[in-house]
Amino acid sequence: MTNHPDPSTLIGCPSCDAVYLARMPAPGERAVCERCGTVLISTRENAGLHILALSVAVLILVIAASFFPFLSINAAGMANRVSLWDVATSFRSGVLVLVSVSTVLLIVLVPLIRTALLVYVIGPIELGRPPLRHARDAFRIAQELKPWAMTEVFSIGCAVALVKVSSLAHLEFGAAFWMFTALSVIVIVADRYLCSWSIWRALEEADNA
Repeated sequence: MTNHPDPSTLIGCPSCDAVYLARMPAPGERAVCERCGTVLISTRENAGLHILALSVAVLILVIAASFFPFLSINAAGMANRVSLWDVATSFRSGVLVLVSVSTVLLIVLVPLIRTALLVYVIGPIELGRPPLRHARDAFRIAQELKPWAMTEVFSIGCAVALVKVSSLAHLEFGAAFWMFTALSVIVIVADRYLCSWSIWRALEEADNA
């Protein structure tokens, strides 16, 4: 009779679906998929505190960047200053309403919700307290929202568009532009620190305590 390993001791590669026996690497080391090189488990000192601090910074920047001036355009003697919220709500009728809704969801609401969920899950763990109710569901939703939080994509798209527009008008970057620049960097760094397997393991250990 073949003995099958406990599913809770296995980890699957999110890129190529290869399955491995999960083992905690030594401090500072990483477990990498042999097939595609994707990092499966990463151990970093005080990673949870870093993620928590970065997540709080993301919450503040997303809210602030939504309302502060993003860009000022001067052309042919006319000037206009807009915020992200102005752009997102500029279309209020017709098919273009979908553009406004998508903009608000993908660059503001989804990153905001995902970050709030991470704080909800990681905060109690780092404070040495039991996980809050439905922490597992909250973390699962946060992971599912990750591909839809397009802050970095929006920043790259803005950079490309501004390069093309700069030859036609005088541009002045507002506070929200620099906030979004910092936000994009923070999101990338936070994702580098985030080890899903470690958080699932911490939640499981807390439930079994």
